Amino acid sequence: MNGITFKYLILTLLFNTFSANKVKDGNFTPIVLWHGMGDSCCFSFSLGAVKEKLEEILPGVHVVSLRIGSSEVNDVENGYFLHPDKQINMACNLIQADPLLSDGFNGIGFSQGAQFLRGLLQRCPKVHIKNLISLGGQHQGVYGLPNCGSLSHSICDYIRRLLNHAAYLEWVQKALVQATYWHDPLHEQEYKNYSTFLSDINNEITINDEYVQRLQTLDNFVLVKFDNDTIVEPRETEWFGFYKPGQSSMIQTLKESPIYTEDRLGLRKLDEDSKLHFLGVIGNHLQFEWGWFQKNIIDPYLKN
Repeated sequence: MNGITFKYLILTLLFNTFSANKVKDGNFTPIVLWHGMGDSCCFSFSLGAVKEKLEEILPGVHVVSLRIGSSEVNDVENGYFLHPDKQINMACNLIQADPLLSDGFNGIGFSQGAQFLRGLLQRCPKVHIKNLISLGGQHQGVYGLPNCGSLSHSICDYIRRLLNHAAYLEWVQKALVQATYWHDPLHEQEYKNYSTFLSDINNEITINDEYVQRLQTLDNFVLVKFDNDTIVEPRETEWFGFYKPGQSSMIQTLKESPIYTEDRLGLRKLDEDSKLHFLGVIGNHLQFEWGWFQKNIIDPYLKN
């Protein structure tokens, strides 16, 4: 969610003593990156550096870091104020216009970019994602916004107050991206009825069979949870867990929830087919060592 934490990530990339083994030039599956809140496609201290590192380790690989907007500044702004439906439509068009992505790609979503990539897969018929990597994605939403990245404290406080008291008003849903995946466990039915994004892609009210079918096309769906995350509340949302309805202290795991027991999204089927993977990494939001990323993400999922 918070692009500023990428500064720590990039320091790790630059100074970690781990020496990754480069592989020979090959026909690697292309990679699409989608950044999180407060970040852009191409900042040199965040996804720009990630893109370069992937290109170094996988020589010749085609890496696209999605820019949602006409500039990097516009891209950052859209992460706060452009409804996910519009962002996904833009991403769908960008990907369909790239012939090098026509045979499929591996997708890596950073924070809110992870649920947007999943929404892209579920909604964009011509997009084929092979391995979907979710790094700190909020797949069951959030119930707290302790840090909103590059915005000023006053604006951040205003956003927090809006979400706490008016998240499901129509104008807030239209105006603020984070409202569209705000999940209030104290008002569960209100969330299901009035969330204009997350409730839909999670098949909360009705089951969209196309969403289920398109998730089944994945080779692997990898959910990475940051064990010391202080940005995302609750952090279990990164594994599709969330608070039990009616309170905000006890956690319900994915396998305890209706989305799994009723298989409303096809996640149980993915799990039974050994395509759903849960990884934990020590660190705060989006903070990891490149050696860990090489061993757990690049080697098993990106070198194919």
